[in-house]
Amino acid sequence: MLRIGIVSDTHGLLRPEAEQGLAGVAHIIHAGDIGRADVLVRLRRIAPVTAVRGNIDTGDWAKRYPDTQVVRLGERSFYVLHDLQELQIDPAVCGIDVVISGHSHRPRIQTIDGVLYLNPGSAGPRRFKLPITLATLELTASCLRPVIHDLSRAE
Repeated sequence: MLRIGIVSDTHGLLRPEAEQGLAGVAHIIHAGDIGRADVLVRLRRIAPVTAVRGNIDTGDWAKRYPDTQVVRLGERSFYVLHDLQELQIDPAVCGIDVVISGHSHRPRIQTIDGVLYLNPGSAGPRRFKLPITLATLELTASCLRPVIHDLSRAE
């Protein structure tokens, strides 16, 4: 089994609860709106990181991160982008197993045409009354087990 940590919309704030929730993962995916380069530095202390740029990631530090990225973890193919509304491929046709996105700050797990769509919500500053969340995804040879973790209870 491979355990992946998934975060988005940190907006420059990496909460201690998020770091604790990601402890022990083999890899971290950040789906954009990182906010500051030091967020990724801190995440890399936990595990290797795959990150994409979000709409607020406009500084010079953010230029090294693409708008979309495909990463293979275990035997699964992940397509990572910030805003799902900007998805320009058909993941099922392209052999993608998981689409990771952020932007909405709303956690979501949905399977469409055999593709898992996962939005971990926002692990950064609270927006409106939305929860503060991240996700983990357990990969086995036969299945994907996504879990949304509510960090709001720690406030």
